[in-house]
Amino acid sequence: MSKPRLVYILPNLFTAASIFTGIISIVEASQGHFEKAAWLIFLSLIFDGLDGRIARLTQTCSRFGLEFDSLADIIAFGAAPAMLLYFQIGARYGRFGILVSALFVVFGAIRLARFNVTDNCNDPTVFIGLPIPTAAVFVAAGSLLVGSSDSGTLGFVLLSLTLPVALLMVSNIRYPSFKRIDLNRPMMLKTLIFLTLVASLIYLFSSEGLVLLIFLYILYGPIRGIRVTMERSRRIFGKKRT
Repeated sequence: MSKPRLVYILPNLFTAASIFTGIISIVEASQGHFEKAAWLIFLSLIFDGLDGRIARLTQTCSRFGLEFDSLADIIAFGAAPAMLLYFQIGARYGRFGILVSALFVVFGAIRLARFNVTDNCNDPTVFIGLPIPTAAVFVAAGSLLVGSSDSGTLGFVLLSLTLPVALLMVSNIRYPSFKRIDLNRPMMLKTLIFLTLVASLIYLFSSEGLVLLIFLYILYGPIRGIRVTMERSRRIFGKKRT
């Protein structure tokens, strides 16, 4: 029995909602409503998470859906956070602010294009390069943190950190994808404890806690890469000595 055609439309409706909220975020940022613009990026993240899960649950995954999702991501997680960053902070710093915002979108687009052409070849447990939604959440959470402070220094720090975050999107550094988590009994208990601690941190320090969590995830990739490189170097030099 064939599936109703409406089932194939359902995941794409959530993708379209992600684009819609991304556009509204840009409009709100242009009007100086930075907090609202940041939360709209988080709402786009929810829609983005739902479209793929619904497609897998209804077994309606398609090439069209994959391409549509990438186009949605470049708007919701590329253009929207870039414009939020520029209108809130970057406009004060002239060409540097423009450059950071532009490179964020360009590198995000490269990251998505590379993901689309290599998805079938990659280990599903890792991402190659920082995922663009994570980079967008970093900007949105940082925007909320800057919004709760009048410090111009904090804004410049966020703007400056966004550039290496954008570069991480096009790097070969590996990040855990959490797509396949072994939820056996011991792992389930550890996961529950970890999520409880995360929720508590965000409850106590909403903006600060969220920025810290995202920043730790971003740092995990380079730290892991350095550790793996050092271990390989030790093995190579160890073989040469023997």
